[in-house]
Amino acid sequence: MPVDRNAPASERIAPVIEGLEEAYPEASIALRFITPLECVVATVLSAQSTDVKVNEVTETLFVKYRGPEDYLKVPEEELQEDIHATGFFRQKTRALRGLSQKLLDDFDGEVPGTIAELIQLPGVARKTANVVQSNCFPDALTKDPDAGIVVDTHVGRLAVRLGLTDHGPKDAEKVETDLQGLVPKMQWPRISYLLIDHGRTICLAKKPLCADCPIEPLCPSSQEAELPDLYRVAMDRIKSKKKK
Repeated sequence: MPVDRNAPASERIAPVIEGLEEAYPEASIALRFITPLECVVATVLSAQSTDVKVNEVTETLFVKYRGPEDYLKVPEEELQEDIHATGFFRQKTRALRGLSQKLLDDFDGEVPGTIAELIQLPGVARKTANVVQSNCFPDALTKDPDAGIVVDTHVGRLAVRLGLTDHGPKDAEKVETDLQGLVPKMQWPRISYLLIDHGRTICLAKKPLCADCPIEPLCPSSQEAELPDLYRVAMDRIKSKKKK
């Protein structure tokens, strides 16, 4: 019998990935960068901003700032102005200067490849570390016991809607752990961008376009099948807890 939405997540994950691969064969990170340092910087700047805006800023930023020393030799106010358009520019300036100093002090100016080392950099939490490792150090990912899956708002939302986790969409690390238990490690970098593209085009937060969804028969939240939206249920639960 073919796998459907009622099957366990462990049975649905392979056809889910297959369906998303067919729908989004070009899925990849939207941020533009060349070097690992540029990847770290772009990812830090992307917090509370859009990839489009970050790419606009880094187009000139990466010409001016080529190494970690460049983020330290200009006045702090100048760097703030250069990244102002990405928002939270003071906090991000402190992060960029802090991680640049750490790279120079402890890593010979080079971005490290393991999660344990990456999260030592100021402003680099697990999500950013996963982005950098999966895009810049894929060989390290296969060997790193701390490697993981990038979980942003789209991934968290879709993991809940697809019944791939029992946790809430805001519990990024718990969602990540659940996905790691379902998805083969070699597909960890890929699954994030497949889910992100699907979340941006079809599985929207406010109103998912279930009629156009390529994996609708596999989804336990399908509005076409008149089922409860597991994501909305989870968000309502979060809101009710906040009111108490």
